[in-house]
Amino acid sequence: MCIRFSGKLIVKKILAVSFLLCVVGAAEVFADSIQNPIYSNNPIAAEVDGEPVYLDDLKHIRIQEALKQLHEMQTRALKEKILDKLAEKHPELAAEKPPKVTEAEIKQFYESNPGIKGIGNLSQVSAEIRDFLEKSFRQVHVEQQYQHAVRQGWVKVYLTPPNDFHLVAGLGTAMVWTEEKNPSTRRVFVLEYSDFQCPFCKRVQSTLQTLRKRYSNEVQFGYRHFPLPFHKEAQRMAQAVECARDQNKFWELQDLLYKSISNAANDKEVIGLARLSGIEDMRDFEFCWRNGKYAERVQNDIREGAELGIQGTPTFILGAYDPETRTVSGEMFSGAVSEEKFVHVIEKYLSSTRTEAKLSR
Repeated sequence: MCIRFSGKLIVKKILAVSFLLCVVGAAEVFADSIQNPIYSNNPIAAEVDGEPVYLDDLKHIRIQEALKQLHEMQTRALKEKILDKLAEKHPELAAEKPPKVTEAEIKQFYESNPGIKGIGNLSQVSAEIRDFLEKSFRQVHVEQQYQHAVRQGWVKVYLTPPNDFHLVAGLGTAMVWTEEKNPSTRRVFVLEYSDFQCPFCKRVQSTLQTLRKRYSNEVQFGYRHFPLPFHKEAQRMAQAVECARDQNKFWELQDLLYKSISNAANDKEVIGLARLSGIEDMRDFEFCWRNGKYAERVQNDIREGAELGIQGTPTFILGAYDPETRTVSGEMFSGAVSEEKFVHVIEKYLSSTRTEAKLSR
C-alpha cells in the first residue's frame, strides 16, 4: 500500500483517544438498579439540548480501525489472563508448553520465503526467524488452550468487538465501469481510489479485471483519483485519463497507463499511449490535457478521499449501492487486496441485497 501521510503520530493519537472512548464505553451503565447493570458498547457520550450523542456518532474510519486494533490487543491479553487463572485449578494447562522451534523449521521458513533472502543469508537472519516462529507457536498454543477451556465450560467471555461501522461514500465524479441509463440493478459497488505511480495499484488491476468479468451483471465498479504528493507525474496522468473520458476512452487509457507507463513518465510517453488507446481527436485531447481542464476534478477526488479517511493507495470502499443518492455504504480496505478477500466481501453484500429483493416481492 502506498501511504500518503506519515501516520505514526496520528495513529498514536487516535489510539489514545480510542482508548479513552473505550474506557468511557465500558464504564457507562444503563440500569434499573445497581444489582442488575446492563452494559453497552454504544453508550451516550453527551446530551445536547436533551438529545443524546452516542459513542458510535463520534466514529470515523480511522477511529474504527483503532478500536478494532485495541479490541484485538484486549482479546489477546484476556486469553493470557484466563489461562493464568485456570492454571491454578488446572495444572495440566501450565504443564503443557508450546513446541520448541527447530533448526529444520528455521531453514524451511527461510527457503520458503524468498523475500527474506534479500536481507541476508540463513546464519544472518536465523535469530530473527527463530524469534518470529517462537511468537507464532506461542500464539497458536495459547489459542488451542483457550478453545479447550471454552469447550470445557471453564470460561465465559463478555468482551465484545466494537459495533460495525459502515462508511458512506459519495461517487462524486467517479468513472463507472458499466454506464446505465435505467436505474441500476447492480446494488453492490466497488469504489477504487488509486494512483498511477503506485506499484500496489498497478498490481491489483488484474484482480479487478477478473472481478468485473465474474460479477458483470451484479456489481458496479468505479474509479476515483488519489495521486500521492511524492508521485510527481501521477496527477497529470489522472488528468490525462479524464481528458480521454471526453472521448469515451477512459478505461482504455487507464489500462495502458498501468501496464506500460514508466516511473519517470514524460509527456511524449503519455501522448503515445493516448494514441494507442484509440483516441481519435488527439488535438482536442492534448489541448484538454496541457491546459489542465480536469485539474480541479482530480483535486476534488483527493479532498473527498481525505475526508473519508483515505491515507494511501489503493483504497477500496465496498458495499451496498444506492443509485438514487449515488452513495456506497460499506467498508474500507487498502492495499493490493487478494481476489479471495474481494469475493468474500462482495458475496456478503450480494447475499444481503438478494435477501432484500426477495422480501420486497
